[in-house]
Formats: sequence, structure tokens, C-alpha cells
Amino acid sequence: MADLKEFAEQLVNLTVKEVNELATILKDEYGIEPAAAAVAVAAGGAGGGEAAEEKSEFDVILTAAGGSKLAVVKLVKELTGAGLKDAKELVDNAPSPIKEGVAKDEAEALKAQLEEAGAEVELK
Repeated sequence: MADLKEFAEQLVNLTVKEVNELATILKDEYGIEPAAAAVAVAAGGAGGGEAAEEKSEFDVILTAAGGSKLAVVKLVKELTGAGLKDAKELVDNAPSPIKEGVAKDEAEALKAQLEEAGAEVELK
């Protein structure tokens, strides 16, 4: 099992050039068409513009507490599951991330709730 983990680690750390060489060896010597490797290489080599269009995870960033700071602190506490002190620090240190790597629908719902409480929020 340790050998497989080491092998997996080696595969993960291959450069694009090494992946291409591996794909050629698998195809020429073993008749294996490594379609998954080709897709992985294509995805890794894609331009930054395409990645932005396909973004599926968002960060909810509190930019300002707004006029109703206490309501925002309470809501941040509820949304994050943090303690009151931690929630207050998040609000006081704005701009600060409230949640990171959430789905678009959840991020928009969190933004709506926070804005309803008076906070200024942005999604990244």
C-alpha cells in the first residue's frame, strides 16, 4: 500500500512535459489511449479566462458592517457557527471572508441575508 501511495504522489507531481511523455509511452508501447490524462493536461493548460467563466465556488466577503453592526455580528455568528467573539472580530476586521469555497446558490443566499441585515458583501 505504501508503494501505491508513493506512486500516486509521483503521478500527481509530474510536469506537463512528463505527462505527455507518459501518455506517448502508454500509447506506443502498451496500446493504451490515456484519454483521462489528455483531459487533465488540457484542463491544466487552459487559459485563465476559461477558468473564470466556469467558476463554481465562491468566497463570501464582508466588506463593511453597515449601520446595524450588532445585527450583522449576530448573523455572522449564526452563519459561520463561530463564537460571538470570533464573529465580532470578523465584522470588525472587514473586509474579511465569511465563508470560502461555497456553491453559487449558497453564496448568493448568504450575501442576501447579510445585505438584509445591513452589511456590504461581495462574492469572489
